Amino acid sequence: MPNPTFRALRGDRSPAEFAAAVRRAAREIGERVSCDARYIGRVEAGEIRCPNYAYERVFRHMFPGRDLTDLGFTPRQAVRGRPARATTPTTTPEQPGHTAPGPEPEESDVLRRAFMTGGPAAVAALGPLWPVPAAARPGPAPVRAGEPEIAAVEQAVRTIRLVDDRHGAHGIYRRAGESLHHAHCLLDAGVRRQDLGDRLHRGAGELALSVGWLAHDSGRFADARSYYAEALATARMSGDPALEAHAFCNTAFLAGDAGRHREAVRAAQAGQQAARGLPSDQLRALLALREAGGWAGLGDRRGCEQALARAASLFDRGPGTEEPEWMSFFGPAEYAWLEAQCWSALDDWPRAVHSARQAVQLQEPHFVRNRALFTAALAGGLARGGRPEEAAAAGLGTLDLLTQVGSARITGMLTATARRLRPYAAGSAEVGEFLSRMELPDAAHG
Repeated sequence: MPNPTFRALRGDRSPAEFAAAVRRAAREIGERVSCDARYIGRVEAGEIRCPNYAYERVFRHMFPGRDLTDLGFTPRQAVRGRPARATTPTTTPEQPGHTAPGPEPEESDVLRRAFMTGGPAAVAALGPLWPVPAAARPGPAPVRAGEPEIAAVEQAVRTIRLVDDRHGAHGIYRRAGESLHHAHCLLDAGVRRQDLGDRLHRGAGELALSVGWLAHDSGRFADARSYYAEALATARMSGDPALEAHAFCNTAFLAGDAGRHREAVRAAQAGQQAARGLPSDQLRALLALREAGGWAGLGDRRGCEQALARAASLFDRGPGTEEPEWMSFFGPAEYAWLEAQCWSALDDWPRAVHSARQAVQLQEPHFVRNRALFTAALAGGLARGGRPEEAAAAGLGTLDLLTQVGSARITGMLTATARRLRPYAAGSAEVGEFLSRMELPDAAHG
């Protein structure tokens, strides 16, 4: 039966144009789908009754608030349990061009549903992200890792990023670390082919960076530094410049947050060197922004502005066709936020507030953690700029968002803003409300 609902969502775009929009949306949330005009045609013709989980996440990202039935698909529970042709690989009903011996295990379905819905179920499902593989079990002759184990490492990275985007680092750091431990076991056991070894090293390095970021965002700077160094060592040993550039990018970010601004500059410059041969102007733009932040932390306005100019030139070229998967977060909102950080470090509060406000306005609603981060930065800039009521309003907005995400970093930013606003509590009901919700005493109470 045809799917007229999905056809209506395509509108006046051609199947090829709509497929391109699907691929762009996938990159935004860290998914990878090989969508083309043929796939769109099969969906509209009703040949695909229910998309696989990756496509479902992408479609729900493109059309917020709609479930599968709202998109014209058959509910998943109605198509589950179809007989599998176990002896002959077949093209799955959900995604053409990929072979599979049969339906996915029920445990995988449970994990994926948990991560799609988020909340406590997502946190509970996160550790470990896959059963301990045979290669990780003790014994005299461990089985070498193959395609399924390596694919699990790669999926773990995507899952952690997705949960972090929706819920922040709070509560998932330890479980993500357990997943990294399993990846280490796979590395120790070895692989069957060189190409699989390259993928495993890259996946383990990206997983170390993801766990390091969770530590970073949770205020565990020493742990984050260790994980980032591990990823950098993995990149160097495997000769992977993309992973090396990513590791230096995160290291520069951490160094800036820890007040080691000279190190931030050096790490960002090293990252730019590693990225020279990569087909990504956006990555080089991000690294230039990291360098600008380091110069700003050192109080070097000229160095900061030069790096910002390079970043702007690179960013304006737009994304290419081979942007790193992990960079799906980097768009106009993130760019404005990083600019705001530079102006804040240089005590240029009008520019800092302007850029932070742009970041809040440009950030897409589903990235709840970033919305909270940018709004907290706006509150801080307004407070430092002598606009206490506006700062309190932004702070209250951030607190509302923190009911959906957990981040020690954002909470710390709000605490600093609250302390700066205490002298204004007596003359402003909004400031008083903000301080009350932060559970900090106002000026009248010391």
